Amino acid sequence: MELNFLGVIIGVVTFLIIGLFHPLVIKAEYYIGVRSWWLFLFLGIVAGVFSLLVESLVLSIILGVVAFSSFWSIGEVFQQKKRVEKGWFPANPKKKK
Repeated sequence: MELNFLGVIIGVVTFLIIGLFHPLVIKAEYYIGVRSWWLFLFLGIVAGVFSLLVESLVLSIILGVVAFSSFWSIGEVFQQKKRVEKGWFPANPKKKK
């Protein structure tokens, strides 16, 4: 019996990508504000296009996860703004409103 670790590897990488996007959303809202949603949109589109173009199945899946994590982060940036307004996260005093 041969073990197939591909699913576990993709699962771990997906977990790490999602874990990376959480602090990215917080930092993006802190330093840039909700205007940072354009960055997540751009990253999502680029990662999605590359996901369609690469030949490696694993890399295509990982790029797809990055793409849709980026798209999900667009909504999270706006939610992060609300969390800051509620006082759950610190506001950047130097950020232009």
